Amino acid sequence: MRLAVPDLISNSYFPSVSAVELGDFAEQGLDVSHELIFPVDKCYRALRDGEVDLIGGSAHAVLSAFPRWEGAKLLCSLSQGMYWFLVMRADEGHARGDLGAVRGKKIGAAPWVDIGLKRMLREGGIDIERDGVDIAPVPGTTGPRVSFGVTAAKALEDGLLDGFWANGMGAEIAVTRGVGTVVADVRRGDGPKPAFNYTQPVLVATERLVAERPDDAAAAVRAIVSTQQKLKQDVGRATAIGETLFAPDEAKLIARVVERDLPFYDPAIGEGLVEGMIAFARDMGILDRAVAYDRVVATEFSELWA
Repeated sequence: MRLAVPDLISNSYFPSVSAVELGDFAEQGLDVSHELIFPVDKCYRALRDGEVDLIGGSAHAVLSAFPRWEGAKLLCSLSQGMYWFLVMRADEGHARGDLGAVRGKKIGAAPWVDIGLKRMLREGGIDIERDGVDIAPVPGTTGPRVSFGVTAAKALEDGLLDGFWANGMGAEIAVTRGVGTVVADVRRGDGPKPAFNYTQPVLVATERLVAERPDDAAAAVRAIVSTQQKLKQDVGRATAIGETLFAPDEAKLIARVVERDLPFYDPAIGEGLVEGMIAFARDMGILDRAVAYDRVVATEFSELWA
């Protein structure tokens, strides 16, 4: 089986990659390899077209290739809540929670990831057009082995951006280098409260795989649950994985970033999350009608989340 993620050096998709590296998929009888496919909509098109079997990606972005989630199922969560950080230039002295920091600024964000930022800003009282906010792709993120968050941090350092909206690793690099400061971290209370439920990182398979190979789908869920538990028991495992897969600078930071996220490493996909995500998707024009919880989630595996 082939697993794809839209960003390899990401604490949020890390449980899916770790399930390969720690042998949890293998322990469940699955032969799984992982690969990077960026951006996330390309990732889901690969799933739709049968090029890969599993995706570790954002739940709302399934809609990029599976309208109304038809043909795809969310198997379990990799981490809870919308997981991107708004990071701005450190030398501008923006206060934590001040969404007005984006006024008149150029903010880097990936396709489909940017939708969450736009909705959050709007709910926070920012009019993107009126306030002159330029949300655009990050330069240099089109290569086959490029990490979006890491590249965004480098673009900020080089003065190509005023800020970025990216994962925890990108935020950690920017803060550690002294070039960025975190303005909004939705999961820890910054910004409008509904933003937590816009999306979350999930393990996704096609509906066909779930129907025709339910044992494999169940085994994949058990593997993720096992991996999340192992990382909680010994976060040092993250460093060993990072040293295998990442450049030295990122490998040194991954355990710190993962440790901070451990409270969110819960495999459950709550009904509240799906309700919030559906409202978000309809408001942003990527979903045309309400969808039932069990249309989105493979509820037959929910007992495995525990």
